Amino acid sequence: MPAPASTAQPESTKFFDLQVNGFAGVDFQQPALSPREFASALQALLAHHTRILLTLITDSVDALGAKLQHLEALRRDSPLGHLIAGYHLEGPYLLPVPGYHGAHPPELMKAPDRAEFDRLWRAADGQLRLITLAPELPGTPDFIRHVAAHGARVAIGHSDAGERDIDTAIAAGLTLCTHLGNGVPIQLHRHYNVIQRLLARDELDAVFIPDGIHLPPHVLKNFVRAKPPARVLFTTDCMAAAAAPAGRYRLGRHLVEVGADRVVREPGRENFAGSSLTMGEAWRNVQSFLGWTPEAALAACSDRVMAAVGLAPSRPCPTGQPPPHA
Repeated sequence: MPAPASTAQPESTKFFDLQVNGFAGVDFQQPALSPREFASALQALLAHHTRILLTLITDSVDALGAKLQHLEALRRDSPLGHLIAGYHLEGPYLLPVPGYHGAHPPELMKAPDRAEFDRLWRAADGQLRLITLAPELPGTPDFIRHVAAHGARVAIGHSDAGERDIDTAIAAGLTLCTHLGNGVPIQLHRHYNVIQRLLARDELDAVFIPDGIHLPPHVLKNFVRAKPPARVLFTTDCMAAAAAPAGRYRLGRHLVEVGADRVVREPGRENFAGSSLTMGEAWRNVQSFLGWTPEAALAACSDRVMAAVGLAPSRPCPTGQPPPHA
């Protein structure tokens, strides 16, 4: 069954973020998230003029179903529930290989399953908007077609898919790349790697994290130049430290630490575990790092992001476009 008709971006919001794991000290991954915590996070999102896809990271299917059911009940009961436009599942259908699984628990990663998606769809009351997966896992093309038939979108992430798997996934309905340039090992073959393969795919929207940390500004600039301008989108991939001071926070089962440099790490480890970026900061960084106009940066931090996940913007498509690549 297709998803319910989408609603436009409320006038009270300016930005749209498709990957938000937590906000303002609140971790959306917690199974017993309280109404008070939920309300606090939504108030902070409103103050930051941001509407989101609430994102859940890898967990067991049973746990994800319970979380979705709980979150959807909180959303329905909240006067600010409209700030959550749906849900993004980043996992468990990801590659359980060191360097690719990132902060996700690899022991819970698995091949996709249509019956599991149906369970999660019902738990979310039809509000699943985006699934991030690794297309090289068995059964993925059929799974992508099944997800697309429900009106949800599918992205590639935490993957080392080869050209053939990417071809097959695109033919089945794959349309986005989740945090392109991240979710991969630090060292890769200079030519034959999944970043290069995906940058060359003009038919896929590329979503980047413009915090200057996940991708240094010069790397972001090079990656953006590799894509058609209209295919470039931005996200924060933020967790509870966004719009909150430095300190220790939860990200699911993990305790993470955020220092004065705003980098989110598991204590004692070098890999990133989400970001502390807000969408307003992302918008300003896109202007600073890439030289885009405020209007062009806003389109890639709001209306085009909404369109990429099947939601209607609140206004006609903006005329501001990124500058042509040099």
